Amino acid sequence: MGNAADWLLMLAAGGLIAVWLFRRFYAWLHEPPASRFYRLGEGAEPDPDDEAVRLLTECGYEVVSGKHRVPIEIEVDGELLQSRLFIDYVAVKDGRTWLVKTARDRMPIDWTGAGVRDRLLVYALLVPSAEGVIYADPKERRLRTITFAIGTEG
Repeated sequence: MGNAADWLLMLAAGGLIAVWLFRRFYAWLHEPPASRFYRLGEGAEPDPDDEAVRLLTECGYEVVSGKHRVPIEIEVDGELLQSRLFIDYVAVKDGRTWLVKTARDRMPIDWTGAGVRDRLLVYALLVPSAEGVIYADPKERRLRTITFAIGTEG
C-alpha cells in the first residue's frame, strides 16, 4: 500500500510542477512587448541646483533620478561597435513618468515632425512604460512635452 501512495504522491507533485511550468510559459508568451524593453535602473542623484531640475520642480514635476546611461552594442557586418544613449532626468507628475532631455546649444532640435522624431522617438521606444519625453530648455525657461502615437493615421 505504501508503494502506491508514493507513486500517487510523485504523480501529484509532477502534475503540479507541469502545471506551474505551463502557466509560467503561457504568461511569458503573452506578456506585453513593453516588458521586454529597457527598464530604468537607478540613475544618478539629481542636482537640485541644476537649472533644468529647478524648472521641472517649478512646473510641478518631481525629479526622481538623474542621468541614466544606456549602453548599446551594435553589430555591422560582423564588427561589434559600442555606443550609448543618455537620459538626462526622469520626472513624475500626477503618477505619470516622463523621460527628460535637456536642450544643448551645440545640438539644437528641429521642431518639425521629422526633426522631433529623429531626435526623441528613440527614447519613447526604449522605455515605452514612460508617458513620453519632456524637452527642457532652462535658457528659455520652457518645457515641451512630447508623446508619440505610433501606427495612427492623421
